[in-house]
Amino acid sequence: MKRSDIKRRPLADTVLSSLEPEPKEYRESYGIDRIYFVVASNGRKRWEFRYKKPSTGKWSWLGLGGYPETSARRARDKADEAQALLDQGTDPANQKQAARKAIEEAESTTFRAVATAWLEKKEKDGRSDSTLDKIRTYLDKDLLPALGHMQVQDIGRRNCADLLASIEARKAFNVAKKVRGWLKEIFSQAIAKGLIEHNPASELLSIAAEAPPTQQYPHLLEDELPDFMRAMRKTTSRLAARTAAWLTIWTASRPGMVRWAEWSEFDLEESLWEVSAKKMKMDRDILIPLPRQAVDALYELKEFTGRSRYLFPGIGQKTAVISENTINKVFAAVGYKGRLVGHGTRHTASTLLREHDWIKDHVEMQLAHKEGGMGGVYNKAKYLRQRRAMMQWYADYLDALGEGMTNEKREEFTKKINAK
Repeated sequence: MKRSDIKRRPLADTVLSSLEPEPKEYRESYGIDRIYFVVASNGRKRWEFRYKKPSTGKWSWLGLGGYPETSARRARDKADEAQALLDQGTDPANQKQAARKAIEEAESTTFRAVATAWLEKKEKDGRSDSTLDKIRTYLDKDLLPALGHMQVQDIGRRNCADLLASIEARKAFNVAKKVRGWLKEIFSQAIAKGLIEHNPASELLSIAAEAPPTQQYPHLLEDELPDFMRAMRKTTSRLAARTAAWLTIWTASRPGMVRWAEWSEFDLEESLWEVSAKKMKMDRDILIPLPRQAVDALYELKEFTGRSRYLFPGIGQKTAVISENTINKVFAAVGYKGRLVGHGTRHTASTLLREHDWIKDHVEMQLAHKEGGMGGVYNKAKYLRQRRAMMQWYADYLDALGEGMTNEKREEFTKKINAK
C-alpha cells in the first residue's frame, strides 16, 4: 500500500509488510515513543528511534533493526532500552558502538580468525593451489570444528593434544604430522601479533604417536603390465579422468602434480611440461618430457578443457580440479583396485627403468626426487635429452607389452637402451 493510504497508528503489521517503496527513502511515524518505520527506495525496511544526544542536545537517529527480522514489539523494547540509557545520561549510539566493537574484537581473536589470517598469508606468499587446498580441507575437517570457536588465548596444550589424538585415532598419521606444523605456525603468528605469549603447540612432537613403517604404494611389476595395459585400453572412464591416469603412467609424475596441471605449463609442439617450483615437492622448477602418446592424448583433451585454466577441472566439487581419488578410481574400474594407485605408477616406472639399465640419475630426475650436494643454480632441464629418450622408450615399451612382447621387439628395445 502507499503511505498516503495509512489511516491509523500505531501501524498494524499488515501496513508494515505492505508499504511500498518510493523513489526516495522515507520515514513514517510508528505512532509510539518517537519510533519510526523507514522504507528505502530498494524496498528494504527498518526501524529507527529519534532522540536527543545528552552531550549536545541535538536530535539524532538510532537504528533498531531491520524489518521483518525485528518485529514491532521488539522495536518498542529496543526503544525502551535506549530511553533507559538516556535517562542515565548515556548516549545509546555510543553504547551500541562499544558493544559492536567488543564483539568485533572478540571475533578477531578467535582461533578461526587467527587461522584464517594465517591461511591468507600463505595465499599471498604464493603457496601452490594443491597445498592450499589440502590446508583448507583439514582446517574445515579437524582444526576449526575443535578450536574455531575458542578465543586463541584460551587454547591450552591439552586442547592441542586432544585434537592431535583424535586425528591419530583414525590412523591419519601423515595428517597429524602436517596439523602439528600448521598449529605451531598459527600460534606463532598469534604471538607475533601480541595476542598470546606462549605457543600451546610447541611440544606436540614429544607426545606424537609413532606411525607404522611406511608401506610402498600398490604398484605393478613388469609381468603384470601386459594385462593391465590391455585393461586400460578398454577403460570406459570419462576422457579427463582416463587422460589424467595415463599422464601419471607416461610421465611417472605425482598424482597431485597431474591433477593441478595447467594448460599454460605445456608446450605440446615441443613435447614439454614445465612445472613451477611452487608446485614441486622439491620446491624447484622442472621440465618434464612428454612421450608421443601423451602429446596425442593432450591434444584430444584440449578440445574439451582447453578454455579452462586446468587440464582436469572439477565438476561440481569444492576444489577447482578433479579429486585426489579420481585417478585411483580409473585403475579400480578396470579391475586393479588395491593393486595399483596413482603414486604406485612412479614405483612401477622406477623399477622397470632401472631393471632395464637406464641410468639411475636420469630416472631420479624424472621422478623429481631430491638430490644431495647439487650446489649452484638448479638446472630445470637437467638430463632433458636423455630423459626424452628414456620416457619415449618407456611409453613404447608399455604399448609393446600390451600388444604382446615378441623376442624380436624385446631385442629392439634393448638396442635402444644400449644406444642411449
